[in-house]
Amino acid sequence: MKMITAIIKPFKLDDVREALHEIDVFGMTVTEVKGFGRQKGHTEMYRGAEYVVEFLPKVKIEIAIAADKEEMAIEAILKAAQTGKIGDGKIFVTTIEKAIRIRTGEMDDDAL
Repeated sequence: MKMITAIIKPFKLDDVREALHEIDVFGMTVTEVKGFGRQKGHTEMYRGAEYVVEFLPKVKIEIAIAADKEEMAIEAILKAAQTGKIGDGKIFVTTIEKAIRIRTGEMDDDAL
């Protein structure tokens, strides 16, 4: 089992969700987050005053999937989230040692 964590631009969330749905990945957790990478924020004007926005709005998607679907899910996220501009985000993949569905007690792949 794998945990895929993707940090993407907020307006790409629906595209990513639809792309994952097409490959039969349905469950996900979505969190609104703030952060920055190489773009290091930017400056904006508000009521005539310039200020620095150090943390940019992003969306974090977490998906627990069977290991055999890992590459398909990564490819779907890449295609759906990519704009070709700085700040498109990152994808992280980690191994899940155990998963348990609380309601039924099912374990591992059956719990996903």
